[in-house]
Amino acid sequence: MSPTIPIPPHDRPLTGGSPFPAIADYAFLSNCHTGALLAPDGSIEWLGVPRFDAPSMFGALLDRRAGSFRVGPYGMVVPLSVRYVPGTMIIETTWLTPSGWMVVRDGLTIGPWREQQDHEDGRTRPPTDQDADHMLVRVIECVQGSVQVEVVCEPMFDYGREPAKWTVPDGDRGVAEATSSQGQQVALHSDLRLGIEGSRARARHTLVEGERRYVALGWGAGLDGPADLQDADARLLYTEHYWREWLAGGRFPDHRWREHLHRSALTLKGLTYVPTGAMVAALTTSLPEAPQGERNWDYRYCWMRDATFTLWGLHALGFDWEADDFMQFVADLERNEDGSLQIMYGVGGERDLAESTLDDLGGYEGAKPVRIGNGAYNQRQNDVYGAVLDSIYLHIKTGGHIPQRLWGVIKDQVQCALAVWDKPDQGIWEARGEPKHYVSSKLMCWVAADRGARLAEREGEDELAAEWQARADEIKADILAKGVSERGVFRQHYDTDALDASTLLIPLNRLLPPDDERVRDTVMAIADELTEHGLVLRYRTDETDDGLKGEEGTFLICSFWLVSALSEIGERKRASVLCERLLAHGSRLGLFAEELDAHSGRHLGNYPQAFTHLALINAVLHVISDEEAD
Repeated sequence: MSPTIPIPPHDRPLTGGSPFPAIADYAFLSNCHTGALLAPDGSIEWLGVPRFDAPSMFGALLDRRAGSFRVGPYGMVVPLSVRYVPGTMIIETTWLTPSGWMVVRDGLTIGPWREQQDHEDGRTRPPTDQDADHMLVRVIECVQGSVQVEVVCEPMFDYGREPAKWTVPDGDRGVAEATSSQGQQVALHSDLRLGIEGSRARARHTLVEGERRYVALGWGAGLDGPADLQDADARLLYTEHYWREWLAGGRFPDHRWREHLHRSALTLKGLTYVPTGAMVAALTTSLPEAPQGERNWDYRYCWMRDATFTLWGLHALGFDWEADDFMQFVADLERNEDGSLQIMYGVGGERDLAESTLDDLGGYEGAKPVRIGNGAYNQRQNDVYGAVLDSIYLHIKTGGHIPQRLWGVIKDQVQCALAVWDKPDQGIWEARGEPKHYVSSKLMCWVAADRGARLAEREGEDELAAEWQARADEIKADILAKGVSERGVFRQHYDTDALDASTLLIPLNRLLPPDDERVRDTVMAIADELTEHGLVLRYRTDETDDGLKGEEGTFLICSFWLVSALSEIGERKRASVLCERLLAHGSRLGLFAEELDAHSGRHLGNYPQAFTHLALINAVLHVISDEEAD
């Protein structure tokens, strides 16, 4: 008798849909040197070592044949639950199989500082008491019944272009080493019996109730891994304690949204490269802003414009050490001949981020091209000066001081802003069309002059402060004369009446008070006219020459900006409702990508996105402040 329910072929997704997990279904792991994405089926599908911007060795995120590392029950791909161990970056996946229950705990481990582990070049920040172990540790436990577990580790080095060559040293079935032709090495350690099948290492074993096993991947000096199960447990436990102790150092309100602030803070810390203090914009490259679209960018770099929100978010939650490290990273950066900073740098301060494409990768759900590097690194974006100056000003206001080497950065950025404020640029959104006189760029040049004047006054440079304040007033007058449409709403740039979400920064950066009619009308126009299902677009693509084709999703950072702006103008109820709705759109792990499809709620773009989590912190604290004031 044939079954009444048709059984799909084994090589087709059970959902009948994409073989790629939804972007929001990935879990984010970090050791503050690099990060990994864990798919629901137990596969690591994104990891480059030893640092965030390294070529991937597990790249199934961008091509299903570009390498992965799975630990899970044989023949099953859908777990019962996936969660973070509270207050940590450790992931716990629970499986219910026909024969039993199994739990897998995964972590990029952090341990006590050891002198021999300081083998990376480019460390510019003083080491703390802990540092990355340079290993991924995975502990497996059968909690009831029995479960057949499988381990399949298949590195594909250099973005999927080179299969691993495995060796088993000294016939040890518990260790296997993988090597690339370029000399990159990783080692798989386990108390399971490992076997080699071509380019992958594999193990299968039936766990019985109460049995626990481990598997770990190491890439540090000596290719270390846990010595045994007890050591693997200890490394995960130490890592749990590290994250919880770090989180306990922050200041969080006793509020129903506190967990969102916790997860955003942990995510921002997880996107920080501790050897230099830099923060990457996102863990990934080339996750599309629209399904099968071409708006696919590499976000594994440090943008200067993120500085303002980074410093505000970190200081607001009490993480002053990280804020100071980022400030020192800015001071370390090599500047252009005119003293200006680039809009972005590599996590080690690298300036050349030349863009290329990986044409042999199929892309996430077919979205091509897959890019590495970012061609926007040498664009003219006049807002960068204000971002840097505002971040320094915020840092000084919260108790920092201006070291001598940072004063030179301040003076150069103000002078550069004053030299270019009246020239067109590519704008905050890095448009690849013709340069325009973007209002947000003029705004941030005003911020540069205004904050520079305040900092000069603190330094006793009264003459310089007066000069810079006068220039700030000149820029402000130009914005108000040319940047406002006939209906009294701030426009995208001087040659259009189109709306742009970046003008929401006007009240947040205090160009005008929130009760100014032009501010209120702009915020309400964006809320009513630049939204899809209540979520905010950066701009209308059919009204903007950004040099690209196709549509894009609503931008989560813009929607969180709208929450803060609504709060500023006194629309407290509307701000609260929008904030609650946005928080509900987070992944089940509390993570956010760059964009959201307003129709389906699907996350789009690179993930997890630092800018989104920074804006989330700002928005949530605005709403909490409103509630406390009522």
